[in-house]
Amino acid sequence: MTDAAALLRAFDDQARPAEWTVLDPGATVDRDGPVFRVSWPRRRGFVGGPPDLGVTGVELDELIARQRDFFTARDQGVEWKTWGHDTPADLPERLQAAGFVSEGRETVLVGIAEEMTAPVQLDGIVVREVAEEADVHRLAATATEVFGRGHDWLIERLLEKKDDPNVVAVVAEADGQVVSSSRIEIVPGTEFGGLWGGGTLEKWRGKGIYRALIAHRARLAVARGVKYLQVDASEDSRPILERLGFVAVTTTTGYAWNPR
Repeated sequence: MTDAAALLRAFDDQARPAEWTVLDPGATVDRDGPVFRVSWPRRRGFVGGPPDLGVTGVELDELIARQRDFFTARDQGVEWKTWGHDTPADLPERLQAAGFVSEGRETVLVGIAEEMTAPVQLDGIVVREVAEEADVHRLAATATEVFGRGHDWLIERLLEKKDDPNVVAVVAEADGQVVSSSRIEIVPGTEFGGLWGGGTLEKWRGKGIYRALIAHRARLAVARGVKYLQVDASEDSRPILERLGFVAVTTTTGYAWNPR
């Protein structure tokens, strides 16, 4: 199935609700009308909902304000995640009017895992899975160099998930140096696996490493019975993914509120 509308339905039915139903230990989920509010003791919160919130105008403004005020009272930030096909269409504008700030738009692409598994020949580069602490720190250092921001949160997550078969970190190495880092997070109870990371050091780009990491993770997904792969992609990554057979189904934008 490569029809964009059918892939979007699968995404909306399975992967999207997992944002507030498949959670790490310590999370608390509250429902406020159509939205789900997820909070943790030591990290910023999350708000999301179905494709149609079913509220508009003043009622929507009040819903937004309640989420903002809830996290302000906790002295915590929050991300309200939106998707491009959602209604009401003016949700982003109303979020910004309430003080939320856009964190940039990405394209959501979905592909069939078994169609992404073809090996990619690399010259002098090794792709392997990592879980040991030293390797995780090296992975995070590369991600920080590529993306220009700290990745302490990623170190913490990967070490916490070291024995979780649904979270697998994969790196590409050249002469012992991590030149690209990525991970797959399989969503329990669904047919979806999310592909994250994939940032490659500049001098190593254009050598097929990104495609090789996709293929390796696709093989992991197929071995675990996963049908669909999902990527929230930058404009740089989108063309590569589309050439591999991924289909753009919508866009996603996170809107952040920070009380400090």
